[in-house]
Amino acid sequence: MMLRYALQTVRDRKAGFLGAFVALLCAAALITACGTLLDTGLRGKIATERYAATPVVVSADQNVHETTVKAKKGDPQKVKTKHKAKPVAERAWLPAATVDTVRSVPGVERAVPELSFQAVPLVKAPGGAKPSYGHAWTSAVLTPFTLAEGRAPQGGDEIVVDRELAARAGLKPGAPLTVQATGEPKTYTVSGIAQTARGDLARQNALFFADVEAQRLAARDGQITAIGVLPAPGTDPGELAGRIGQALRGQSEGHSQGQVQGPGNGNGSGAQVAVGDARGPVEFLDAAGARIKLVSMGGAMGGTSLLVAILVVVGTFALSVQQRYRELALLRAIAATPKQLRRMIGREALVVGLAAGVAGALAGLPLAAWLHGRFVESGVVPANLERTAGIFPMFAAIGASLLGAWAAARITGRRIARIRPAEALAEAAVERGRPAWIRIAIGVLLLAGGVVLVAVLSALRTEPASTPVTFLAVVVFAGAVSLLGPLLVRGATALLAGPLRLAGPGGHLATANLRGNATRMASAVTPLALLIGMTCTVLFITPTLGNAARAQARDGVRAGWVLAAQGPGVTGGAAERIRRTPGVTAATEIVHTTVRVGLTKYGAQGVTPAGLTRTWDPGVTSGSLDGFGDKSVAVSELAADQLGLKPGSPLRLTLGDGTPVTLTVSAVYARGLGFGDLTLSHDLVAAHVDNPLASSVLVAAEPGTGRQQLAAAVGGFPGVGVLSARDADAALAERQQAGAEINLLAMGLVLAFTAIAVVNTLAMSTSERLREFAMLRLAGAKRRQVLRMLRTEALAVVLIGAVLGSGIALAVLTAFSVGMTGAAAPAVLPVVYVGVVGVAGLLAIAATALPGRVALRVRPVEVATSR
Repeated sequence: MMLRYALQTVRDRKAGFLGAFVALLCAAALITACGTLLDTGLRGKIATERYAATPVVVSADQNVHETTVKAKKGDPQKVKTKHKAKPVAERAWLPAATVDTVRSVPGVERAVPELSFQAVPLVKAPGGAKPSYGHAWTSAVLTPFTLAEGRAPQGGDEIVVDRELAARAGLKPGAPLTVQATGEPKTYTVSGIAQTARGDLARQNALFFADVEAQRLAARDGQITAIGVLPAPGTDPGELAGRIGQALRGQSEGHSQGQVQGPGNGNGSGAQVAVGDARGPVEFLDAAGARIKLVSMGGAMGGTSLLVAILVVVGTFALSVQQRYRELALLRAIAATPKQLRRMIGREALVVGLAAGVAGALAGLPLAAWLHGRFVESGVVPANLERTAGIFPMFAAIGASLLGAWAAARITGRRIARIRPAEALAEAAVERGRPAWIRIAIGVLLLAGGVVLVAVLSALRTEPASTPVTFLAVVVFAGAVSLLGPLLVRGATALLAGPLRLAGPGGHLATANLRGNATRMASAVTPLALLIGMTCTVLFITPTLGNAARAQARDGVRAGWVLAAQGPGVTGGAAERIRRTPGVTAATEIVHTTVRVGLTKYGAQGVTPAGLTRTWDPGVTSGSLDGFGDKSVAVSELAADQLGLKPGSPLRLTLGDGTPVTLTVSAVYARGLGFGDLTLSHDLVAAHVDNPLASSVLVAAEPGTGRQQLAAAVGGFPGVGVLSARDADAALAERQQAGAEINLLAMGLVLAFTAIAVVNTLAMSTSERLREFAMLRLAGAKRRQVLRMLRTEALAVVLIGAVLGSGIALAVLTAFSVGMTGAAAPAVLPVVYVGVVGVAGLLAIAATALPGRVALRVRPVEVATSR
């Protein structure tokens, strides 16, 4: 009977359940979109291009491994072994001798060594430029590329380009082409145009050199990128891969100096064998890294979305049940038992949750496609990481909608189902004077939890650790506002009573409503506070960290000039030319990478030691940079604290390509935010990164040496320009702004959902006051006075929500700033802040005024006499 009554109630009160339906639909769409991103990171395929005709690919393992052995508690004889692996930042290379081992495996018809390295054509061409890589012509068979025009490169001055690049740049056999690879630019003669039977490569351009020239450009003596294996006819690729793996294990066991210290796979060989879909991650290391990033981003967005959805859905259902208090009270008065009432409310919620969950899950698929497309456009996710369209995120969204709706309805309907019929009728007529004690107690606990999270946040010093705590703290504080909202609204009303009365009769009515209907007003304040608090946190967290990093970099750069490049980087030749320029006292080349100490990742830079202290001051607190060289490392105070280091300590780390080294700490410095946690020698870092060109060169010069003189010195190097230190700082600010836009994009759906919740809640709250408006007009209030009352209420709600949301954001951002920068200096941009509050206010006023005008169109007598 209760199910039938629930269905009838939903059918007859569509408008009353619309708000809950919208909230659940948005929540389901959000969960589907975030779940799809997470699923893409876990199961998304990375299609291969260069190895399309190569069934088996052997490459170096791209991970650092760590195995720990611990004795089990209570039984020292038993041990627990745990194996962990983390990816390296650059490409790990194979010893060239591995080719001989692979060739000797039965079933291998041909083993082709592959070289893949940065090779950028310096040519102006229409259309968007794609990444460009150089290879030896003998490895063209791996795709395969065949000659469409011309001939293969026969000397160190010839090159073959792919058909797409040739068409875009207007290249023909015999045309000159300047290429910037890992060293100085060189001009080649195009000897041929290559094509593939499968069409142009979607994600890259391929440039082919003679074998000897390719080895010179790769700058990796005795190493290769990978080995393409072509099986003999009738040989199964999977079985062949197994035999190759066994052969490589045998090779490793036969050499006492194996691969244990560097990257290695589970078979201990230092190499990995890929077939099928596993070939894509070997070719596109960035796509493999993007999968990890998507898992992290999808999980963080999904977790935050779920917490926000719970908060919004519970608030929406609370308002929905509150608006039906009279109806529910009458049911209690005609002998409906508490169990029947709870069952009816729960089944109504399940009906609404199922409809909203299915609709939201379907809407979430195009939303996920849109979000994935934006990530691809911004460069966060490569285009060849295929988005999954599995049913698991949809089922998760529907399940979450059903569970969330049922739990929210049971929680919000708990009191009306428990109290006696007479009390229910009394509460239906007049709102309770004070929230239930259990609600206050849980609200205080959440408030205390938020304070604890802020205290923890102020002690966290790494961005990966602090970011999730930051957004969790905002949601927990908003939860406290939701539960303590009626008390907060009454307190705020007492403070605002004087100013509100200045608005005349509308202000008097607004004050009375705020006091008498604090619970209803609190349901509108909560999403508004969450919207402002979350938006301010998302917008200001990156500038808070970025401004501190830029300030440290400004204070630590002694050079007055900076060389920067439009292309892949500044070459060593350009840096050497600037050093020999009259008036220049020092030039420091800087190349960036990421290293691992154990499995922990640290940002690092390589600097040329000569004249280092003339161009760079990292704020040394102990030790010295005198004598800094290839065996030295300087560390930030954060890294020194985490790793227990001091000057003279040995530091064992893994370079970007997986090469292990042991260095000696020469200095500890304070400006780690501005310059990274580790500083090594330039030559050491450059020999182990994919792009060894300097990202910038710091130039110290004598007074009177100007930009024009320096620019003339490097005029012969394509794309290299001279910037003042101030211009270089402005360029850094632009790059940081791009990072902030990606963060905003990642959290934009959560903010949009919260904004919808603000409009939805306020519209629900206003549209259900039809009888109240009619009574006011019958008592003599004019239509414009009622509208003025609504506007005044909306302004009061906006003001309360803005104060609470701003307070939440300020507390969280201050704690984040203390932890990450050591100073309570959150970056709050006044214009942006005013814009956030202004947009939130406009949403609130529009969501109140429009339903109010619609409600006031009905004649008050008709409302008063209706059932």
